[in-house]
Amino acid sequence: MYKVFVGGLPFATTDDELNQLFAAHGTVASANVVRDRESGRSKGFGFVEFENDEEGKAAEKALNGSEVGGRTISVAEARPKEDRPRENRW
Repeated sequence: MYKVFVGGLPFATTDDELNQLFAAHGTVASANVVRDRESGRSKGFGFVEFENDEEGKAAEKALNGSEVGGRTISVAEARPKEDRPRENRW
């Protein structure tokens, strides 16, 4: 599996649209736009996971710096999630 981070997405982008954008470059295992827990609004970034490393790397190269919905997106290999303590909000 090869996972990419996609930044700079238009806030109206859906999971399906993200999937379709990357499916042109390979077999997408999952595509998720990250949303705010409270409002449900897109945070403007997401993650796409490919079943094949080579296809994921090709999609990363092809789509990084491309324009989607009037915005330039950045695509890079996703880094592992860091364990960080949750902040107390109150």
